[in-house]
Amino acid sequence: MNNTVYESEEFRRMLDETSVMPEPPVMDGSLRQAWFINRCRRIVARKEEELKRALTFCVVTFGCQMNERDSEKLRGILRLSGFSQSDTEEADFVLYNTCTVRENANVRLYGRLGSLSSARKKNPAMKIALCGCMMQEKDEIERIRQKYRYINLVFGTHNLYRFSELLCACLMSDGQIIDVMDKNDSIVENLPSDRTYSFKSGVNIMFGCNNFCTYCIVPYVRGREKSREMKDILDETRQLARDGVVEVMFLGQNVNSYGKGLSGDVSFSKLLEEAEKIDGIRRIRFMTSHPKDLSDDLIEVMKNSGKICPHLHLPVQSGSSRLLKLMNRHYTKESYLDLVSRLREAIPDLSLSTDIIVGFPGETEEDFQETLDIVRRVEYDSAFTFLYSKRTGTPAASMEGQVSDETAHERFDRLLAEVQSIGRRRSSRFEGTVQSVLAEEVNRQDRSLLTGRTPHNLVVHFPGDKSMIGSIVDVRLDKAHGFYYTGTERE
Repeated sequence: MNNTVYESEEFRRMLDETSVMPEPPVMDGSLRQAWFINRCRRIVARKEEELKRALTFCVVTFGCQMNERDSEKLRGILRLSGFSQSDTEEADFVLYNTCTVRENANVRLYGRLGSLSSARKKNPAMKIALCGCMMQEKDEIERIRQKYRYINLVFGTHNLYRFSELLCACLMSDGQIIDVMDKNDSIVENLPSDRTYSFKSGVNIMFGCNNFCTYCIVPYVRGREKSREMKDILDETRQLARDGVVEVMFLGQNVNSYGKGLSGDVSFSKLLEEAEKIDGIRRIRFMTSHPKDLSDDLIEVMKNSGKICPHLHLPVQSGSSRLLKLMNRHYTKESYLDLVSRLREAIPDLSLSTDIIVGFPGETEEDFQETLDIVRRVEYDSAFTFLYSKRTGTPAASMEGQVSDETAHERFDRLLAEVQSIGRRRSSRFEGTVQSVLAEEVNRQDRSLLTGRTPHNLVVHFPGDKSMIGSIVDVRLDKAHGFYYTGTERE
């Protein structure tokens, strides 16, 4: 794990420039946020002097990799503001970055808040903050306002970049601050980051979603799509390479629609072509890809690339064209299979993973058999299988034909058995081969082993020491164990 706050040269200059300003810059953006970081530093220093100890923070992240990337920025701001990181939630400042894709994520959060009661008694000065997707739901905000008055700060997905300003207000107040915006088209660059890994990093290329799948709350809480300028993405990627990053993952709710709304000839395939030219970056990954927008240009770029990993996450959700229409997915079973055929023709060794929902409203046994059929025909290397979860606020929640829990669980078990059987067979095809593996961490069960990933996203455990972490090494895959390998470094 990494313990360094990464700042661009421009942001360091902003910190120096604003350290002598008596008032914050009027214009919103990273310069204004730098001013508030400096002010937070002074507040934290005073509190530490009063308490005769360091102030600590803990950021807990729920949800997707975009949330993980957001949390890296939140941690970076907290550390630059003078806080020390704690491994437990018994910290002076506890921040939950929330998810709301499924309603049980909301239930989990409230459970965590309840468990903080003993910690709050030990430390009455503890500050608790909530941010992220769940905070964009008006009903949840009202619940927090009425029943969780001890929550000090609440903000959403559209003003995360203003965290240092909100943090400053929170540290100076004993009340509850709720600052949630319905929308915001601003994209603020150059914010600091406390990356989880020093050698790999996510890079947000766009925010929001325009697809409005009928089961999904994301467009309502993340807002409509907005793409970052290609220059800003490439500048960030070059900076990551200078910092020692060898693998980047471009992130978006639908990376294939990147560039829409930007001026000039901009597309996701062109972004990848430019990113491949950056010295020091040895691997490029991306997610998530929506099948309806995956272009022939992207397939061609992947085919000819020396850096883009031969792994694609391509959510299918269902094998039934009838259900896909009800889900508002804008493709059919046949068009999805045609896309897979074109991908595999261009990139024969491609690893495919997917998402599948079981028990969507109206799903019949015939529909479910169509899903089993597409799983058998595509032969996914891995699949994330989900029981349909009724999500309040989405069209699917009020659809007729809700599938009973008993039927949904029975189908889920059948699907899981099929997916796992095919996945084990597909994954084992590399047994006996030598693959390049990015060593990511010391194995948690056996400290004599390292754990890493191949370009095909396969997990490998192999002998090594922590000095190798962050290196890409050649490893012979000796034995397949379902969805991971044991191997030995090639001499």
